[in-house]
Amino acid sequence: MNELKKSNDQNFSKLVSEIETIVINSKQAVYKQINSTLVFTYWQIGKYIVEFEQKGKSRAKYGTNLLSTLSKELTAKLGKGFSRPNLNSMRKFYLYYNETQICQTLSDKFEKLNWSQLSEILTIDDELERSFYIQETVNQNWSLRTLRRQMESGLFLRLAASKNKQEILELSKKGIVIQKPKDIIKDTYTLEFLGIPEKKQYSEKDLESRLITNMQNFLLELGKGFAFVGRQYKITINNNHYYVDLVFYHRILKCFVLIDLKKNDVKHQDIGQMNMYLGYFAKEENEVNDNPPIGIILSHNKDELLVEYATYGMDSNLFIAKYELYLPDKEELRQVIQKSLEN
Repeated sequence: MNELKKSNDQNFSKLVSEIETIVINSKQAVYKQINSTLVFTYWQIGKYIVEFEQKGKSRAKYGTNLLSTLSKELTAKLGKGFSRPNLNSMRKFYLYYNETQICQTLSDKFEKLNWSQLSEILTIDDELERSFYIQETVNQNWSLRTLRRQMESGLFLRLAASKNKQEILELSKKGIVIQKPKDIIKDTYTLEFLGIPEKKQYSEKDLESRLITNMQNFLLELGKGFAFVGRQYKITINNNHYYVDLVFYHRILKCFVLIDLKKNDVKHQDIGQMNMYLGYFAKEENEVNDNPPIGIILSHNKDELLVEYATYGMDSNLFIAKYELYLPDKEELRQVIQKSLEN
């Protein structure tokens, strides 16, 4: 009797699970269809606005107040969603993407973005930069808040500034592709979320504590695939104790990532110490399927010549990167990128 009851319970649970799955899948399909239709509708509205503007006499009648006047009329007739900024985003949407591009892209990318994300991206004038944020928002399933932070921190500009023309074009087209250790390294990490004024005195311990407190933002800055393991990770060699500031595991590259924090210049002994940490983790911490560990020394200043000499012949998985406590000058980065594209 108990076996029969158990079997019935299992069958009932299976029934509930199957119904739950089909309802969830149906809701997702409906949302996808609604979102796709809404995006295409907004593109069409943008088309009508631009075509109206191109008729000289009609445009002259309303002048520069066209969007404001249109916003009032549409809001009165249709309700919310037709503010002047929103209508301007629809207009840009049409101007940036022609009908062929929309048809090709709707099933691929635009339908995976909600209008709030898309209108945020449409504030970017540069086509390559826009393409990157569309690709990354889809690839990494960024929320609107995350997207805004990455745009404000100039993620594309910071990554592109260290690349050649072909690499910039690939970055824009595909987003961040992680295949080797170098792919997860930034030349400069932006840590403005720590709230440390540029001239304020702080210690490496204070820096570490603030990173731990703001771990969600730090993981976002590090990029896709990082999982936090621990701070002040203790390793013992011949009864001597050493502590790695921060230890992560990278799920895509399947390896440990060790980070040491330096508030000033990197010294050659810092590089030697990180190399020792890498050797220890490779021999003592790695499991059978783990790849060699990656080491990052994160410092406020970086002497390129010293780094070149100090890392000569060393593990290629050892990187020295800078951090900044403020948002980058985007115009300066754009000029650097433009020079690379012109070469």
